[in-house]
Parts: sequence; C-alpha cells; structure tokens
Amino acid sequence: MWVTMMAFVIMIVFMFAFAVDAGQVRLSLVFPGILWMAFLFAGMIGISRTYAHEVPEDTLTGLILAPGDRMAIFLAKLTTAFLFMMGMELIATPIFFALFNEPWNGAWGSLLLVLALGALGIVELGTLLSAISANLKSGEMIFTMLMFPFEIPVLITTVEGTHAILSQPAGNPWLWLHGLMAYDAIFLALPLLLYDYLWEV
Repeated sequence: MWVTMMAFVIMIVFMFAFAVDAGQVRLSLVFPGILWMAFLFAGMIGISRTYAHEVPEDTLTGLILAPGDRMAIFLAKLTTAFLFMMGMELIATPIFFALFNEPWNGAWGSLLLVLALGALGIVELGTLLSAISANLKSGEMIFTMLMFPFEIPVLITTVEGTHAILSQPAGNPWLWLHGLMAYDAIFLALPLLLYDYLWEV
C-alpha cells in the first residue's frame, strides 16, 4: 500500500513540476493545493484497500470472533493507515519543495502539525468508509463517491493553513488549524460510535 501511495505522489510531483510554468504562475498560490490534492488521492488509493485483504479468505470474520474488543481492529487499521500516510507526507513534502523551488520560511513545527492533522482527517474517515464498502460489489466506487464530498473541509483547511504558513511574511494558520482539529475530533468520534453497528450489518 505504501509503495503505491509513494509512486502516485512522486508521479503527481513530476507531472505538475513540468506542467506549471513558474514564469507565468505564482507558485506560492498553487503549491498548497497541488500538495494536498496529491496527498488526498494517494491516501485514497492506499486506504481504500485497508480491508480488502481481509475479504478473499474471510479473515475479517476470524478477527471479529477473536477474543478482545472489536474496536481494537478499527484502531489498529486507523493507526497503520495514519503511519503510512505520515511517512508518505514526510518523504514527499521535501521533494515538492525542491522541484517547485518553493521558498521556505522555517516554520517546520506548524507545517508538521498541518501534515499530521490533515493525514488524520483523511485516514479516520477513509478507514470507516473502507470498512463499509469492503464487502460491497462496487465497493471501491462507493468509497470514492463518499470520500470526496466528506473530505472537502479537510482540503480547504489544510490548503489554507499551508498557504498561511508558507506566505511571505507568514500568516496565522490557527483559524484553519482549529477548524481542522474540530473536523478530526468529530470524525474520530463518529467511527467509534458506529463501528459496533457496522459489525452487525
């Protein structure tokens, strides 16, 4: 999953690096959007397969019947997806900066926080939708159709927060970060409330 995500992000990086003419386009205006669109699409490719490995041999049934809290299955999937997503972001972000020749103002802590909150916002909902669509006939299509509209708030807040951090002089990203934190809290609590019901259906 991680190799697929990284390959997709690197492809997006090179495609936009050659397509965008720095002489005609202010890269500081489009850079955050390109960055987070690449992360969202790569995350969807990886997260959509979170439960797919459990379907062919019906190993998910074995996990459900195993002793222990069923919530641990969801949290394990969520944690793994988050670590994959963060690893991909930490490797890909410097490549983005290098290829786009984007100036850096040194606010590493703020950017790392945006990356972490954005990754969490993508994977927590993605893991839930992956569980919902795993056994459906057109599961991947349904996953994509549900994922895009729900991730719009994540895209808006991460892009605006990243733009504020990279601006010269740097702006205040906390308005957007607070919105992103609220989204993460809501969509982390929602799966925890619904997950037991999903096992029944």
